Amino acid sequence: MGEFVRLEVADGVGTIRLDRPKMNALNVQVQEEIRAAAVEATERDDVKAVVVYGGERVFAAGADIKEMADMSYTDMVKRSGPLQSALSAVARIPKPVVAAITGYALGGGCELALCADVRFAADDAVLGQPEILLGIIPGAGGTQRLTRLVGPSKAKDIVFTGRFVQADEALAIGLVDRLFPAESVYDEALAWARRFAGAASYALRAAKESIDRGLEVDLETGLEIERQQFAALFATEDRTIGMRSFVENGPGKAQFEGR
Repeated sequence: MGEFVRLEVADGVGTIRLDRPKMNALNVQVQEEIRAAAVEATERDDVKAVVVYGGERVFAAGADIKEMADMSYTDMVKRSGPLQSALSAVARIPKPVVAAITGYALGGGCELALCADVRFAADDAVLGQPEILLGIIPGAGGTQRLTRLVGPSKAKDIVFTGRFVQADEALAIGLVDRLFPAESVYDEALAWARRFAGAASYALRAAKESIDRGLEVDLETGLEIERQQFAALFATEDRTIGMRSFVENGPGKAQFEGR
């Protein structure tokens, strides 16, 4: 368990909880603790889905600019790779991941939210990539994941201007998926994640990998990725259980074993 980031596990759901007062600034230590929490969530069999949460007041307001301000070009050449890979560790969790966004999700905080499969946000949440206002660009996936999510023109508007995106606009453009009152966001994210506590884990893993890898390639290659993942699931015990249950009891009643 890290000083500022911890993985809390209950009822099949792991919460990656950021807790660095006051704004969950993502300094190097926090970045590496996020990586460690993501790796632990990946490896633990009792974690079936993951919530990324910054607390009741703020998700994460961005990188630690005071730490970055004195870094040279060569410093950042060395650090930029680990920065990207720390957040990408969340994107690579082979389980459903939901970001529960309250308050600000800016810069690196927005990039962290983009690593989730879905994003639930408070109706007063604020998102954005304001790096351009510091004379830089997003460096932890913002130019890439944001573009894939909302399209190039909307991503360019957000990145070029550095403007804040209010929750209602974020929902309209697909930057977030659902809005809730701030006090309900985490509970709603937990409820979504708990749906997978008894799900067919390897089928979920295959679905996530097929979608994510398919986005990176042409259609024919994507279809081949899907075909291979689909066929491979016929080697799992859950496939046998699921099909037998369907034949004998109808849909939605299988008791999967996660193997």
